[in-house]
Amino acid sequence: MSRTATVLLAAALLAGLTACGASEGGKATTTPKAEPAISKETRYLNAAHEITFNGEPSDSELTAFPPQWFSALDAGHSVEWLLDDGGLYPIGDEWGTVKQDAYTLVATGTKAYYPENFDAVRDELRESGAY
Repeated sequence: MSRTATVLLAAALLAGLTACGASEGGKATTTPKAEPAISKETRYLNAAHEITFNGEPSDSELTAFPPQWFSALDAGHSVEWLLDDGGLYPIGDEWGTVKQDAYTLVATGTKAYYPENFDAVRDELRESGAY
């Protein structure tokens, strides 16, 4: 490559780099960095950690419930059934929570893990006055 071609290539590259840092009205524009994605588990556990429990459930105990709730909801059961006849009330050997918080936990778990079921869960809980 000739010296002239090299100089022209360098000038073109410099112009391209300068254009990337273009300013708008004298102010430099920057592209905001995207927020890192928050996992389903983290969203659910963050909400679960806001609930008052009688005792202290482990994260693994808490994350065991959403897949079971989804299976029951997918089979056509209601939230009320989950927490009563379904035996899926969020409780462990050494921890538990009040029913209102159990409803919140089901809604939060559904929204985080299975958002396609969230509207139905929310609507059922609103109709019952629980949410």
